[in-house]
Order: sequence, then structure tokens, then C-alpha cells
Amino acid sequence: MIAQLDKNYIKQRPTKLFSRLIAYFFFEGRPYTTRGQWINPLVFWLLNRIKHLPKLKHVKSPIYIIGVGRSGTTILGKVLSMHQQIGYLNEPKALWASSITNEDLIGSYQPNTIPKYCFNEQDITDNQAKELHKLYGAYQFITQSERILDKYPELIFRIPAVLKIFPDAKFLLLLRNGNDTCLSIDQWSEKLGKIEADSTDDWWGRNDRKWKILKSEILAQDPNFKPIKEYLNTQVTHSNKAALEWIATMRMGIKMKKQFPENIIEIKYEDLTENVEKSLINILSFCNLENDKKMLNYGKNILESKKSKSKIDLHPAVQKLFDETMSMLNYT
Repeated sequence: MIAQLDKNYIKQRPTKLFSRLIAYFFFEGRPYTTRGQWINPLVFWLLNRIKHLPKLKHVKSPIYIIGVGRSGTTILGKVLSMHQQIGYLNEPKALWASSITNEDLIGSYQPNTIPKYCFNEQDITDNQAKELHKLYGAYQFITQSERILDKYPELIFRIPAVLKIFPDAKFLLLLRNGNDTCLSIDQWSEKLGKIEADSTDDWWGRNDRKWKILKSEILAQDPNFKPIKEYLNTQVTHSNKAALEWIATMRMGIKMKKQFPENIIEIKYEDLTENVEKSLINILSFCNLENDKKMLNYGKNILESKKSKSKIDLHPAVQKLFDETMSMLNYT
């Protein structure tokens, strides 16, 4: 449904209908894999107008859901978006691309740019930081939200840059069994991928744009991936691409957690679904948010434990790295 809204969501907290529709139609943008990409010119027009306004509201300690897509980031975002203090942006990649033109990994918003996967402090200008403060502030002002929640999994590779913009940012690093995550990525592309005469749009963006940048900027440069160097020069299967994204992302998460322990909390999807209330209360405490009974009840209603899927079939060299990473995260 539009903006991830459903009857139960609206019934539980009707006031959230307004903030989610504002986010969906005016701030987030829509990728090529959806039917709503016609709205993107309007979104960019509005975002560019906002940049010329004074800052409408001070942005305090935005919250980010990061990790790998298909690991529970969407449902966690939906649950937390129910919180009375939060205004929720679901992968607002148009918002980010409107200020940082080389950050569009999927190619839906700035297709003629050469994107970067990783961003550090030096990759963000003061002007870009001011623009992003204005954009977040405008959304908070319009929706009368006290805090921003931004679900954008790939920001795990851009934490130093985000902290330059918002030094008090909080990151929710969601972990999930790699087999379940990768099989879910496979199913997503099979269901939602689009093939046209001159382009393919799926999990890897337009014509494998995201995969090409992941391969050249991270996998080919990191010595930990040296054992798969020869395999990268072949036709890598979709399942192995998903596994390599999961491996690279989880290892980056481990690195960032050590580097920024005060800003990042790890959440295992399995713990979240088995101990819903305890996990959500821990998240709220970490983010300095009040307990919200409606949000907690909503979470208990829609978060449910699922049986782990079958093991993914991988190239032997990828399998070794995959197993090592599973062990690092204490998965068996």
C-alpha cells in the first residue's frame, strides 16, 4: 500500500497518516522498480525550493536504521514510526541525492552521476550539511515531529559523513541470519525486478549500477576479499552478489560499532521478534525516547518470529567468507 499504510496502522494512530503521506509524496522519492517514479520531478522541485528557505526547525539527534535491506529494516521502521515523537522517512534517497549528487547507488534519481559507496567527513561540504539540516527540519516542521527516523540501510557505509552533518545521530544496526537475508533479496528481485528493452532494474539498481560500485570500490579494494578476486571477474550469480553485499555490510557494521560505540546499537532481528517488548524498550532507551504504549503494542502485534530459511547455495570462496562472517556475528 501507499507509504506502507494499512488499516491496522491507521487505526492504531490515525495522526500518523498525515506524516507518512507527506514523507511519501514530497520527501522520499520513488525508485524505478515502483510505479510511482512519475512523482520524482515534483519531489526534487520541492526539495530544491526548501533549500532556499530559512531553517524551519532545529534537528536533534536523528535516528537511522542501517544494515542490509531484507533483514527486517522495513518492519522495524514501521513499528518505530508509530512512536508519537517520531517522523518517519522510509529510504528518502531522493532527499539525499538532491544535495549529494554522487550518492545515488541505484541510479533512480541521479542516473548520470558516478556514485560512491563509502563517504567520509571530507566527502561532505558545509553547504551540503546545511541543506540536509533544512530538508530534515522542514519535514519535522510540517509534520510537527520531535525526532527524525530515517531508514536507509546503505548509510552504514557513510556513518562518518552522517556524523559530520548530525554529530548526535543514533544508528540502529540491524543484524539477521545471512541465509535468511540473502534468500529474501533473491525473492525481492524475482518479484519486483523490471526488465525493459534497454535497461534492467532490480535489487542492484539500473543495469547493475549498485553491484558494479560495490565490486570496484569495496570488494576489489579490501584485502579481506582477496580470495574471491578471480571469481569477481566471472559472471557472479545473484545469490553470490547478495551474499557478498551481506558480508561487506556486516563487516563494515562491526568496524563502525568499534569506532563509534556511543552512536550505534546492534539489534538482532531474531531477538527483536522473540523478545519484542524488551528489544523495543532497549531501542527507545538508546535513542532517548519515551516509552510509548501504543507503539509497543503495535510492535507486539506485527513482529513475529519466523523459522529460518534453508541454506543459500554459494561459490566455495564466497561460502568461506560467509561462514566466517556468520561466526563473527555469533550465528551458527
